[in-house]
Amino acid sequence: MMVDHVITALVTFVITVISAAGYLGVVALMAIESACIPLPSEVIMPFTGYLASIGKFSLIGAATAGAIGSNVGSTLAYIVAAKGGRAAIDRWGAYILVRHEELERAERFFARYGAVTVFVGRLLPVIRTFISFPAGLARMPMLKFQIYSFVGSWPWCLALAYVGALLGARWDRDPTFRRLFHELDAVVVAVLVAGLAWFVWTRWRGK
Repeated sequence: MMVDHVITALVTFVITVISAAGYLGVVALMAIESACIPLPSEVIMPFTGYLASIGKFSLIGAATAGAIGSNVGSTLAYIVAAKGGRAAIDRWGAYILVRHEELERAERFFARYGAVTVFVGRLLPVIRTFISFPAGLARMPMLKFQIYSFVGSWPWCLALAYVGALLGARWDRDPTFRRLFHELDAVVVAVLVAGLAWFVWTRWRGK
């Protein structure tokens, strides 16, 4: 299936970049994710955690690199919103599969809770990706935006990396776990295919 190839290519891309560039690769990939380009941190950070489990990274270093990358990508999204306004988001959002419903949800969240939303939003799936847009539209002070973004992104990155480290350690010392994992390969692929298909369909349907 074509979607299988897409998933395989995505995972291979993440593995190749991180393996070749180390912490800088983590920064680059998380910057892409936080710039609202569909490259999920749920793939990036667990693999980074696995590398931590075999001594290639430290968990603290992995989380910090992920949070720095999040700030880089978020700053780009912030600037687009601050300089181009809502018109720029409406114009270019279709190309990165930004749904109006998700953007409006992030805007309502920001309008209700103010600047602290940038911190809280980084801990919430979906909202964390788009919260930079309403922050930019509101011209939130840049220093505060950077601090809140980093402090909110760091525990998210640490949690995902920690999960990857736990799975990596279990993989290395438990043959039964490896056997069960391989037996569930078909189920995992089916779930990934369904999730990716839903992700793309729900966004293109709205376009």
